[in-house]
Parts: sequence; structure tokens; C-alpha cells
Amino acid sequence: MPDMTLLYVVVFFALAFDYINGFHDTANAIATSVSTRALEPQYAVMLAAVLNFTGALYSTGVAKTIGGDLVKAASLVNQPVIISALFGAIVWNLITWWFAIPSSSSHALVGGVVGAVMVGAGYEAINFAGVEKIVLSLILSPLIAMIGGYIIMIAMMWIFRKQEPGKLNAGFKKMQLLSASMMSFSHGSNDAQKAMGIITLALLSSGQIPSLEVPLWVKFSCATAMACGTAVGGWKIIKTMGGGIFRLEPITGFAADLNSSLVIFAATNLHLPVSTTHVVSGSIMGVGSSKRLTAVRWGVAQQMLFAWILTIPFSALTSALMYKFLSLFMHS
Repeated sequence: MPDMTLLYVVVFFALAFDYINGFHDTANAIATSVSTRALEPQYAVMLAAVLNFTGALYSTGVAKTIGGDLVKAASLVNQPVIISALFGAIVWNLITWWFAIPSSSSHALVGGVVGAVMVGAGYEAINFAGVEKIVLSLILSPLIAMIGGYIIMIAMMWIFRKQEPGKLNAGFKKMQLLSASMMSFSHGSNDAQKAMGIITLALLSSGQIPSLEVPLWVKFSCATAMACGTAVGGWKIIKTMGGGIFRLEPITGFAADLNSSLVIFAATNLHLPVSTTHVVSGSIMGVGSSKRLTAVRWGVAQQMLFAWILTIPFSALTSALMYKFLSLFMHS
């Protein structure tokens, strides 16, 4: 199979990953506003799609981190390695979507890359310092979001302590349009860049571009793929995120979205990939805990945590097996 054909396959798989990421993670942006009936589902999804697209064009810092920090040099990986990495991430995303489990597309992609590179290029090709930085940002971000959500909700309860709850929630139902918009933009600014980084790495490793700079067509194609995926809507996971963790009201939904968008946008500006699923889940748990600890359905949270722990090893193993299969196919 000619190298350019393999490069086209990489682009296809990367855009498929972005599309699946879009409908898998739609819940992150709109679950709170849909569950509190602040926005009609169809309007919420279209709002998320448009702002995901806009956010995806914001910067390329996260793309460069994904493309440059996971492996020591682009020349050490080939197209079958990258195809295998994307395959492992896609399989895990589809499994967790089918069972309505909110899981991290970012974790799946990192696991996929590590598994495929280890088998295809060896341990020495992996930039362990870069992997450690990325994994650390993925682990710390939901903890920061949980603490931030708790603090923001406590502050809001104190500020509005004299307000009548009914009127307060009516006002925040309107404000959720703003928080959902912020959440959608920040989601696009971080998540769409992961596929951009993988395509750019593939272009660099095949000699199609001279440096790790994201071409304009890659930015637009990844932004479009994520927006189209978002427009389809991941209704299964929306139910889990919107009410499975904690019963949200407009004021708590606003607080969760506001906190999540601030954490994700800060990570984007620091060029760090984070899991929007983990950040939003952390925010909802933090906001819920501010009411009382028993308000959070920790059983659902435990199931999600178990899925998160499995994500990297499962996608790594799947990618490794896919690389072995491709190797047999190409040498036959």
C-alpha cells in the first residue's frame, strides 16, 4: 500500500475520531442546560455544534503538545502506528458511548498512541516526560474542577442567600445560555486540537510538512468533523451527565458549566490537553458536594471512575493488537 494512501487513511481515522468525539462529548457542553430545561435539546445541540467549531479554530497549542510530546521524534513513527493508535481510541469511545458511560476521548487517544508506539517503534520512541506531563494534566484537571465547583457554588449560595429560590432559578435558567455557550467554546478549543495534533504528526513523519505547524486545512477539517459529530448529539451520555451524578437545578447547572469552561480554557491556554468529560464530571460532583455529600450519587461516580481507570490500558492494548494485525496484512 503506498505511503500516501496510508496517510489518507490516517486523516480519515483522525476525522472519524473527531466526529465520534463530538457526539460522545456533546453531553459535556449541554447536559446541564438540557436537564434543567433551560434549553430545548435540539437548540442546545446546534449551539454546541457552532461554538465547538468556533472554539476549535482558537489555537493550536494543544495540537502541538499531542503531536510533539508523546513521541521523541516524528521520524520514529509511521502511518500504521498512527492508524492503530486512532483505531484503539475509536473502539473505546464507541464501547463507552454504547453503554452510556461518560469516558475520556483524551485518555483513549493517549492510551492508543502509547500502545501502538510501544509495539511498532519500541519503548525508546516514547517521550516519557511528555507522556507524564499529559497524564498529570488529565488526572489533576478533574480534581481542580471538583474543588473549583465546590468553591464557586459556596460563593454563589452566600451571594444569593437572601434571594427567593424560585426567582433565583428562573434567572439562572436564562443565564445557562451563557454558561452553555462558554462550555461549548472551551470544549472545541481543547478537544478538536487532539485530532489536529495526530494528523500533523502523521504529515511530519511522512515528510509532507517541514515542522510541527498545523496546516489550515487540518484546522478546518477537524473543526468541521467535531461540529458535525456534536450536531448528531450523544443523547445516551447526556442522561448520565445531566442527572445521573447529581440532580441539577439552573443555579447549580450554571455553576458547573462556568467552572468547567474556566478550567478547560485555562488548560487550552497552557497548551495542556484535558478531558472535558472528567472536568465536567468533577465540576458537577464539586457543586453537588457543596449542598451535601449525600446529594451526589457516588455509585454512578464510582462506575465512571472504573471506566476512566480502564481507558488507557484498554485503548493501548487494542491499538497494539491492531498494529500487529496491520503488520501481518502488509507483509503478506
